[in-house]
Amino acid sequence: MSQESKIWLSSPHMGGEEQNFVKEAFDTNWIAPLGPNVTFFENDIAAYVKNDVSVAALSSGTAAIHLALEILGIKSGDEVLCQTFTFSASANPIKYLGATPVFVDSEKDTWNMSPKLLEEAIEDRIAKGVKPKAIVAVHLYGMPYKVTEINATAEKYNIPVVEDSAEALGSTYNGVKCGGFGTVGILSFNGNKIITTSGGGALVTKDKAIKDRAVFLATQAREDAPHYQHNVVGYNYRMSNVLAGIGRGQMLVLDDRVAARRANYQYYYDNLHLIKELEFLNEPSGVFSNRWLSCILTPSFKIREKIRLALLNENIESRPLWKPMHAQPVFKDCASYMDGTSEDLFERGLCLPSGSNLEKKDLERIVRTIKSQFI
Repeated sequence: MSQESKIWLSSPHMGGEEQNFVKEAFDTNWIAPLGPNVTFFENDIAAYVKNDVSVAALSSGTAAIHLALEILGIKSGDEVLCQTFTFSASANPIKYLGATPVFVDSEKDTWNMSPKLLEEAIEDRIAKGVKPKAIVAVHLYGMPYKVTEINATAEKYNIPVVEDSAEALGSTYNGVKCGGFGTVGILSFNGNKIITTSGGGALVTKDKAIKDRAVFLATQAREDAPHYQHNVVGYNYRMSNVLAGIGRGQMLVLDDRVAARRANYQYYYDNLHLIKELEFLNEPSGVFSNRWLSCILTPSFKIREKIRLALLNENIESRPLWKPMHAQPVFKDCASYMDGTSEDLFERGLCLPSGSNLEKKDLERIVRTIKSQFI
């Protein structure tokens, strides 16, 4: 193992102003899980995403998906269509509600949910007597899914879309920011995301009633009464005022973080694309990706592992692409509509270090290590 400093896959990157907002929370004693920073952070996100959205700042992106599904009426016995090629947090909340995920494979242009297979899945589930109640579609690695096609299918069958934008803050589709395309959108501010609040997430919607319901449920569903009155089950899902202060500072540098991650991708592409064994995912027309993670495809599992282990030996973190949900033991009994795309991507794909705080010497070291495997 190399003794050189560790290069992480995607580490937090503070901008400098975060401490001022956090200090303000301490100075005013707003340490409780609510306060001015939460309101300002929600307003900052809404102003950034635009599209007349309302925002509820929450404890995690997973909490946002859970609340979105509950507000959309998902309950025990229902089926929810979910992109298979994603992190488990996209699918786990379906199970929280006693519902069943039905997984849909990806297409090759964006690696996201295949519109063709989505429609096939809907038709087949209806034929089997169970119409799906929602669609969870993901902008994977910051690459927007085919919004026009997915939304058209959702509208055709009158099925709401939960737009999982956990990895896509700052990405755009036809000039419109991701987060506002679904019936409900969700964001994540986990430590490895494009901006972070340490832990945290947000629910985004153009329907103010959905936002208000999310806030109500996220604050233990306490009714408007002088005593503690609860008519439905609620959750402790609100973001703290302290963490929202970090978020306010991060919003000030969000565009810089997007530019840095896109520059990382461009450096990898410029220095590696002539290696015939490696493939990159290009942006389709009308798509702008924040390039949250830069990814490559190799010819085989064997070569992917050869590169990953060489990087590991140089103290450089990399990671295989997501293992599809339909291939996870926890979801082995769920229906799925596959054509082999996501399994092929998992076998051959690798995420490279992509943090916005990478220095040129780090990128040079990563590229040098990868090139050494093809000499």
